[in-house]
Amino acid sequence: MRRRTIALDQLDELVEPKDEPERGTARGGLRTEFDFELPRGYVDPDGVVHRHGRMRLATARDELRPQIDLRVKENPGYLSVVLLSQVITRLGTVREVHAGVVEQMYATDIAFLQDFYRRINSEGHTRAGVTCPSCGTAFEVDLAGGRLGES
Repeated sequence: MRRRTIALDQLDELVEPKDEPERGTARGGLRTEFDFELPRGYVDPDGVVHRHGRMRLATARDELRPQIDLRVKENPGYLSVVLLSQVITRLGTVREVHAGVVEQMYATDIAFLQDFYRRINSEGHTRAGVTCPSCGTAFEVDLAGGRLGES
């Protein structure tokens, strides 16, 4: 075990950090919210396009709640609409993101958000360590692709 020398004035900062964590980050550094930009954007009833948003990590409750939703029971494809409406915390200047908002999004944006949801809820990424079979070099690849449509 490697020892680290800490001055007494630094000890207080380690035990009780002076600064509050930034929004979307819990104490201890766990990032809980992630910004995104929709490929097309949600067009609200006034014709305003909203592309920038924020999504939080899903909880067990978020994953379970859609299972008892009558809309999901009638149409299992509606599950992603309900789930996304629960975890999107901001979308442009839209006051509340609910299932009705998600329903009105373009299919391209829904596909993007589903992929984004999978990425952030899989340890915050979809990267995997691999080794080249020819040269033996180890490197990381993003299994989901860097942009929409890539693999």
